[in-house]
Amino acid sequence: MQTMTLYLTALLALASPLLAFDMGQSTRCVAIPNQMRVCRDVGYSEMRLPNFLGHSSLEGEVVPRSEDWRPLLQTGCHPQAQAFLCSLIAPVCLDTFIQPCRSLCVAVRDSCAPVLACQGHPWPEVLDCDRFPAEEDMCLTPHAKFNHFAKDLPKPACQKCPSVEEPSTMKTVLDAFCQYDFAVTAKLHRHRVPTGEPEFSVEGRVEFLRQGPLLPYDTQHLIQQWLLINVRCASTLVRPGRSQLYVLTGSVQHDGTIALARLFPWHKRDMHIAVAARKWKHHRC
Repeated sequence: MQTMTLYLTALLALASPLLAFDMGQSTRCVAIPNQMRVCRDVGYSEMRLPNFLGHSSLEGEVVPRSEDWRPLLQTGCHPQAQAFLCSLIAPVCLDTFIQPCRSLCVAVRDSCAPVLACQGHPWPEVLDCDRFPAEEDMCLTPHAKFNHFAKDLPKPACQKCPSVEEPSTMKTVLDAFCQYDFAVTAKLHRHRVPTGEPEFSVEGRVEFLRQGPLLPYDTQHLIQQWLLINVRCASTLVRPGRSQLYVLTGSVQHDGTIALARLFPWHKRDMHIAVAARKWKHHRC
């Protein structure tokens, strides 16, 4: 939580440089450094300095400030979020300035602003989409193949924290399996110290008790993205440096987002869940 708060504070502090950037000022081309991991694989190797956020020092400003965006990108809030952000913090070195188009900003904002709102913060003023050029100008446009990005896959979203319950009886667990669209077991892990990697992860395989509309190849990633988006909820589920096995039940909403509803921590000596999982194979709601 502390890492997330620090990066959001940094984002919100960036409100003025873009307004002050002068397209006529002298710039230079430099190689994107390896330690700038956010933009290391963005598709080009050289960037302009100063960048569109007004940063002119690689080591003093660009590289450390680029890391401020990492937690947002880790949520996978939009497939072109990296391209959009890197076009500002590491603009491609060409004969002319290439900014993101307004339409690209809007697409990324509409997907990623709810993630920031989940932490209680607005979309940063520095990324006000009205400041970017319209489609008819030379700018970075959204890729057509992302227009309906993963439209058929269930998606994580910000939500009210689900209830965490100690199962009192086997029937309690079976009722939850019947009540919701899916039920899975997953071991959630919380890293003890910030390392630049996601704070929360899913260890091992996700096992289906009730698959519902979830897809086997996507569910582990789906749950991990849910944890990164709903970081406040996630922080109550696992202590730093520890792992905890859970049974997660929930539904897929009409808009394709998942909503976790009832979570049961599965302890080694807990027989209610183990028996319920065995009986579910022959149980009808």
